[in-house]
Amino acid sequence: MTLENRLGITDSAELARAEERISKKRALELFANGSLDSLPAGTLQALVFIHRYLFSDIYSFAGKVRKVNIAKGNFRFAPVIYLQAALEHIEQMPQSSFEEIVEKYVEMNIAHPFREGNGRSTRIWLDLLLKKKLGMVVDWSKVDKEDYLLAMERSPIRDIEIKHVLREALTDRINDRDVYMKGIDHSYFYEGYNIFRTEELAEDVEKE
Repeated sequence: MTLENRLGITDSAELARAEERISKKRALELFANGSLDSLPAGTLQALVFIHRYLFSDIYSFAGKVRKVNIAKGNFRFAPVIYLQAALEHIEQMPQSSFEEIVEKYVEMNIAHPFREGNGRSTRIWLDLLLKKKLGMVVDWSKVDKEDYLLAMERSPIRDIEIKHVLREALTDRINDRDVYMKGIDHSYFYEGYNIFRTEELAEDVEKE
């Protein structure tokens, strides 16, 4: 099944390519124009803004909390009936330490508020939170895909693994364009999107 989209694409592989190319360009703009730094870190408002910014050219549901239940493999994300309450709870969670921030990130991942694009949006949201509260970001290029996915899979029950994986990759290069661009590439790679390199798309953006 191909998600209904603004591009009128009915082939799933073609949609994946278009989604990667368009949303990665938008992720670059988020960094370049300073929009991220103006957002209130750790809020649903910030995550909604990021999701809408990345995907509004592709999906009509960009930035809108889902109204359908979704699952990945055998794991079911927060049921719609409890989703709003879950999001309100996450909003109120403390975020003053690395441990608290990762716990908040894990809970937001369990909530999975959007139809598509949750992981990519929420990793940007996490970095914004780490940046504003701790003066650090994750260098995602140092986070192995399998280590990350396994740790996230186990995180609803035991979050010590994801805390270790992310802590090992922390950097204070919070405004480094190269760290950000490589991070976007790796974030997309975790989800199976690896056709377009952010650096090449950046050249296209500059030409435009």
